[in-house]
Amino acid sequence: MSGSDISGQLAEIQATLETVTAELALVRQQRLEMEDLKADLTRVAKDMFAGAIEEFEDIAPFVRTGDFLHLIKLILRNTNNITAVIGKLESALDFFEDFKPIGKELFSDTLEKLDQLDRARYFEFASEGIHIADNVVEHFTKEDVKLLADNIVPILETVKSITQPEMMGAIKNAVAVFDKMDVEDIQEVSIWKAMKELNTSEMKRGLGFIIAFMKNIAKQDS
Repeated sequence: MSGSDISGQLAEIQATLETVTAELALVRQQRLEMEDLKADLTRVAKDMFAGAIEEFEDIAPFVRTGDFLHLIKLILRNTNNITAVIGKLESALDFFEDFKPIGKELFSDTLEKLDQLDRARYFEFASEGIHIADNVVEHFTKEDVKLLADNIVPILETVKSITQPEMMGAIKNAVAVFDKMDVEDIQEVSIWKAMKELNTSEMKRGLGFIIAFMKNIAKQDS
């Protein structure tokens, strides 16, 4: 064997040794990393175990070993019920997913309606209505409310009668006449002038109305 062949073989052996050395170094590094990871996991597991023991010590007086077995048996006996509940929950979740677009539309419509009511001053009116209710509560007693409840039917009948078209027309005419009168500029009338005014057709009709009205009231009272 020539010297060149021996040199070539030695070079190959040297390259192989270098490759093996590199692989061994990589394996050694990985082994060290695994040992470090194992040590870290061991410390974490010890801490978790110690914490679990402390937590279990708090609940130990309230739990017995047989309770866990009873719980497992109970779960196994109600597997079908649990499955049915989960199925219903999935159906409910599907319903909510389908209802989301409708809910968003309803919410948008509700906000728009509330905005319309706000611009129409309904909320301002309601606020003043609450103020009216507060005043009523402050100025009326429980006995007053009881009397109102006992007499609500006659009151409503009276209001119904007042709101009849002919009655409303008479009230409107009376208010219109009073509005046109200058109350502060009414002149004094002597007895003779009053007697003269009594002979006018307007006063005769007015006196006739008053007399008929008073007679009907007397009949109603009797």
